[in-house]
Parts: sequence; structure tokens; C-alpha cells
Amino acid sequence: MKFTVKKLALFTLLLATALHYSLASAGEGNFGWIYTLDLQPKGKVEFEERLQMNNGQAAGSYQTWYSRTELEYGVTDDFQIAGYLNAYKVNAKNNYLNPDVCGDNTPCTAGSGVPQSVTDSGASSYSKTGLDGGSIEAIYRITDPITSPVGVGVYFEPTLGRNANALEYRLLLQSNFIDDRLILAANVIAEQEQLKSNGFLLQESMLDLLVGASYRFMPKLSAGVEARFHNDFYGYMWQSPTQNAIFVGPNIHYAEKDWWVTAAWRAQLSGGTCHNTGAGDCWGNKVWDSHTQNEFIVKVGFPLN
Repeated sequence: MKFTVKKLALFTLLLATALHYSLASAGEGNFGWIYTLDLQPKGKVEFEERLQMNNGQAAGSYQTWYSRTELEYGVTDDFQIAGYLNAYKVNAKNNYLNPDVCGDNTPCTAGSGVPQSVTDSGASSYSKTGLDGGSIEAIYRITDPITSPVGVGVYFEPTLGRNANALEYRLLLQSNFIDDRLILAANVIAEQEQLKSNGFLLQESMLDLLVGASYRFMPKLSAGVEARFHNDFYGYMWQSPTQNAIFVGPNIHYAEKDWWVTAAWRAQLSGGTCHNTGAGDCWGNKVWDSHTQNEFIVKVGFPLN
């Protein structure tokens, strides 16, 4: 059977529906991209499916789907581990304007997920679906926002993928107010990436700040806003800045006793800048390369015991 992201998402959702029989409360994720300190209790397992879609570049059409199928396990009440299976789909058509990449064929089909051989051939479009490898995640909660003014945690995630290998580190911060109805959260992210392109391993790194708020205005329904302040660098150790961009958008979260769902959208604002080797990837006062105008995410979670 031919593999597609849609089939993977459908299969995992059906599997989770068949398995979720617990009446325990789920470890909710109120935000689209921000990790909070609401971890799984000791011995508890939760299934989570994430589907992200990015679309829109400065020319033509460009769309990527990224699926992450996850199992979370509470080792202790303050330490959680998880494993992910990652999959992707990319559709691109005359979406790139960087003359260093396109040469005389501007616009060309290029960018994240598009092999250089496709760009060099002058193809007007490209589409690919496949598995992208796996990730392991560990989160340790140092202080709990339920009992402390500021909850603090640390996060580590290594990824081995078909398109990239990465090491991601996060500092997690969270404060709860108004009887825990208002959640303010922030993640400081550092990442080292090894991008795989036509037999070459490209050295990149990233430093991001994610901030957001979520307010529960009905017993089962919350909504809020989140922002991403994004910085790309050339080299594994953040040696040379290449790009800066800002993304902002809303989120909404609904929770039942034994399942929850979250949806979020963030849009790239004008004012993105490019430096040094990334200078060709800024068009129309925004950053492109592996970035898009819009990013959408939907997450659903079920406890399994």
C-alpha cells in the first residue's frame, strides 16, 4: 500500500480510538508549539498525534505537511519520556526566487524538502511523501507551576531523520493565574541541525523564543495567542546569523476527561531579515528558505491507561 501522511494520520487516530479506554485525565497541551509543564503522572501513558501544515511563499505555490505520532510515558511525576515517528509531504511549484539557487531559471522549484537535482533540472513542480525518521524526548520538571510562582523545566530531543538530524534543547517556563485558568508560558529553544542535501551535510543551528498565553473561559474550552521569535545561524555553534523572523497567531484548546484537541495558527510578520549566506532568501520583507507565510497545527491526545 502506498504510504501517505493522510493514511498515517488516519491509522494512528483509529489506533488511538481503539486503545483509549481510560477515564483518567489527559495531560493537556494548551498551545500549538509551546511545551508546558503539564506532564504525565508516574506510570501513565498517553498517545498524541500532531499534524502541521506550512504554506505560502513569495512565488508560485509551496506546501509541506509534517506528521508526528507520539507515545508519552511518566517515569516519575516530574520526569516524562516520549518517542515519535515522523513523516512528511512536500508540494512545490515555481516557489523560489533566490538567484544563487535558481540561476537563470527564476522563479524555480526549490527550498526545504526539494532536492537540488530537481532544481537543477528545471522541473516546474515537485511532490514527495515519506517517513522522516524518529525522535526521542525527555522533560524534567524542576518546579511545578501549580505549587510555585514560576514552573521551570528542561527538555531534550534528539532526532534522526531522512532530511535532517538534530539536537534540540529547551528551557520551559510557566506561570498559572486566576485559579489556573490563565496560563502564561515561554520556551527558550536552542537547536543544532545537520541538514542532508544531495550527499552534503549542512551545518546549521537555531535559537528561538516562544511565548504565549491561554485562558480557560469555559469549563472545557481555552483560547489564547502565541508568538515565535526565530533566529537561524550557520554552523553548529551559532557562529554566524543568517535569518531572523517573527510569527504570531491564535490558539484554541478543548478538553474532555479522557481526550483533548488543540489547534493553532501563526503567520509570519513583515520585517524579517537575512544576513551573510542567507541574504538571498529574503523577499518582500520576509524570510523564506525553509519558512512560509502560514503555519497551522492540530494536536489530539488520549490517555491509554
